[in-house]
Amino acid sequence: MFRRKVRTALCIIGIALATTFVVAVGAATMRYATVIKEMNLLFSGQIMVVSNDSIVIQAFPIYGSRLPQSHTENLLQNIAGVEKTVPMVFISPIAFQDLLNLMPVNFTMGIPVEHWQLILGQTPLKGNVGHFPSSETSNEVVIGPSLADEHGWTIGTNITVGGRKLEVTGILDTKVALLNRCVFMPLTIAQELYNYRSSVNLIIVKPAQGYSQKNLADIIENQIPSVKALTEEERNDTVQPILAQIEIWNIGIQTVVFLISLILVMTVTIMSVSERRRDFATLDAMGAPLSYVFRIVIQETSLIGILGGILGIALGSLGALILASLYSNIPLAQFFPTFYEIIPPLYMLQTFTAVVAVCCISGIIPAINATRMRIAEVLRAEY
Repeated sequence: MFRRKVRTALCIIGIALATTFVVAVGAATMRYATVIKEMNLLFSGQIMVVSNDSIVIQAFPIYGSRLPQSHTENLLQNIAGVEKTVPMVFISPIAFQDLLNLMPVNFTMGIPVEHWQLILGQTPLKGNVGHFPSSETSNEVVIGPSLADEHGWTIGTNITVGGRKLEVTGILDTKVALLNRCVFMPLTIAQELYNYRSSVNLIIVKPAQGYSQKNLADIIENQIPSVKALTEEERNDTVQPILAQIEIWNIGIQTVVFLISLILVMTVTIMSVSERRRDFATLDAMGAPLSYVFRIVIQETSLIGILGGILGIALGSLGALILASLYSNIPLAQFFPTFYEIIPPLYMLQTFTAVVAVCCISGIIPAINATRMRIAEVLRAEY
């Protein structure tokens, strides 16, 4: 390896660059899929009612007409099997053409103050300090921890939204990506700020005991033709093709990159073995077993994989954080505390193992060739 230092170094750098690409793209796409899946957890077991023309990603409409709040709620409450309805306003700056952003951007949710727990579940406030907005007309908001860290907002901070001053009365204690980047405010305030007066873009329906989501959703759509009612399963089915494409893309990239790495290491090793024919022949003449020569070659390719893998994982991890920052417009420093959420240790270990395994496999053919040398011919030619 050290006889041709430049060539060995270039080979290690090549493996490192391949690993960097795999880790950076793979970790970012995995995080994207995780964020999408997390969205549906907020409305687990409930039905989402939106307008017929709405485009919904997991649990939130990103495009579509508005629903007249009072009229739609009255129609829903007259349907047997509807226990409770929660009108909501969900505001996202995501444009339809930007659906493949790898990380979440900022969101705003308007929720009736009496239904905070139904939407957020048992999500507590950080340090159990502060409180949720006290009334529909209070200029109070609760924010996600990522937003708070990014802007330096604390409880009591006044923020301006749509020209209106709002006071931060609580910071959520959560690791869910969507909640991390969200501003929660009373529904009435959100309707005023975003010109949703007397309308909403989704209504959450809680089925009564004994009613299945599927049957109740069918009843809602039959009795209110202007809406579509999405069950948890239907929301998952909607986004499943996107997740499947992401998985195929990820597997395809890894396959191509590892194949290129295998060819690179094999080529370099074949050259190295060819240049050391005299050394291997001399070892054979001295009585060294063939397995000894075989192990030498495999150990060299393994060492290349180990060094390249370590360097590649380090660079790839940084690359994944940079991608996350670029696609979400969140400062890079904000991602370091959640480093292991974006690049899980198990994923790093799997990638490292795969890199070393590929390098070992690429050394098998050169190692076999080294053990099949005709000692007499090699010694005659070299000496």
